[in-house]
Amino acid sequence: MSKTLILLNGNLITLNSAQPRASAIVLRGDEILYVGDDAGAQMFRERDSEIIDLENQLTLPAFTDAHLHFTGFAQTLENVNLVGCHSLEEAVERVRARVAQTPRDVLIWGGGWNNAEWSNTAFPNKRALDAVAPNNPVILTRKDGHSIWLNSRALENAKITRETIVPDGGVIDYGEDGEPSGILRENAMELLGGGVGAFAADIREETLLRAMQYAHATGITTVHSIEGANALRAFQKLRANNKLTLRVVHTIPAENIELAANIGIMRGFGDEWLKLQAIKIFADGSLGSHTAELREPFLDTPNNRGVATTTSEMMLQQARQACEAGLDVWIHAIGDYAITRVLDVFATLRREGYSEPSLRVEHVQHLHPSDVTRFRELNVIASMQPIHQPSDMFVAEALLGRERAAWTYAFKSLLDAGAILAFGSDAPVEKMDPLLGIHAAVTRQNAQGIPANGWYPEQKISVLDAVRAYTLGAASASGDEARAGSLAIGKRGDVIVLSEDIFEIPPREILNTRIVYTISGGKIVHSV
Repeated sequence: MSKTLILLNGNLITLNSAQPRASAIVLRGDEILYVGDDAGAQMFRERDSEIIDLENQLTLPAFTDAHLHFTGFAQTLENVNLVGCHSLEEAVERVRARVAQTPRDVLIWGGGWNNAEWSNTAFPNKRALDAVAPNNPVILTRKDGHSIWLNSRALENAKITRETIVPDGGVIDYGEDGEPSGILRENAMELLGGGVGAFAADIREETLLRAMQYAHATGITTVHSIEGANALRAFQKLRANNKLTLRVVHTIPAENIELAANIGIMRGFGDEWLKLQAIKIFADGSLGSHTAELREPFLDTPNNRGVATTTSEMMLQQARQACEAGLDVWIHAIGDYAITRVLDVFATLRREGYSEPSLRVEHVQHLHPSDVTRFRELNVIASMQPIHQPSDMFVAEALLGRERAAWTYAFKSLLDAGAILAFGSDAPVEKMDPLLGIHAAVTRQNAQGIPANGWYPEQKISVLDAVRAYTLGAASASGDEARAGSLAIGKRGDVIVLSEDIFEIPPREILNTRIVYTISGGKIVHSV
């Protein structure tokens, strides 16, 4: 039997409209037994109960990261990390250091490079890597996950030459000599045989456990992980050994929809710790890789409107198959034209009578104003990552211009139109930390407080709305609203306690707030 956990003397913001405030909560196992005052909570006290005095600290439903690549993030804790490099030379030096520790012919994998932050913003090429790694294949994923940088050995191993046929929706960059330069974009990455995190033959248990502890330290107890078979196997192993303390809502890659349908996989297959929920489709690429699909061209490449990684006809076919099979549909769309195409697909599905599936647009970065109201009209969830905004704001203006950039990360407009927001991090693209995302959504500033009034400040939202997007909104986005997202009797025992009251402090101080306790399934999984 699980022992009872009683939290007293707290400042509970429950997000339950029937009981918005409380001072105490009682948990037993994976269930909330009581929410109310201290005297009522004491009635549940037993001989082996654990009692915690919250000292009037803010207590909330635990956070959900509604969009990330969890095992990909886990592997960044071990592989070459190029985040924070300010030049090509700095990135190459980090690779050189790893080469010195790696046997000849062994793959070196890593990522996080962002040429937009380099002193020379041009995309890199294979020659820079060949100089430091002539005898090891090197595969380095760009920060956004939509481009990969390879050396000559990696290109040779993958048999990528000037004669290689480029997959639909993909791009191979070429040098002046007509040979592949070392950059693959979008569907061309499939020539290597996988997506984020797929280059490791196995995902070590120790690596996942370390990443789970990292997530708990940021207040996360649930993730919506956009990955494939390797990741799902790794999570199943943890679940089988009773080591999964993080709830995982997992997707199925779109190319596997026919198989999933044929064997009868439906949304919710699994349990409350690991379940399959949706198929994931890509409509376009990313802004930084110049592959987001736009209505008008990029300003610096006037002949480029981005890449449609999946045609509208194929999206509709795959989405309809998923709905017929009883699965939800989540579609990546960053550019304004891609978002319109996805909403058109969803409109067709709703007209055809598919009212039950949860339909999500992942990212919703560069929205056209004509599409704002369609999210509410079609009951489509906007799955967004506010932590992208401080990273992308100046790049977006440079590539789109001020008028178009004004509709980038349009949180307030979508909320005012009645859309449901679900927030995540897109880790390892950005840091996994909901408090950073809340700060970004509320201030529309970076950590240095730039710009002074926020970037397009009319799109700021309240702290309460941002918290809802990491709790109730995320629960709705995965069909879990009956069991998650608020502190109410009968819901899951997932609770966090914060060092500061983020509803009362100046928004800039949210960055200094810590998670004091994270409780997952009624058990304390993080404390300071």
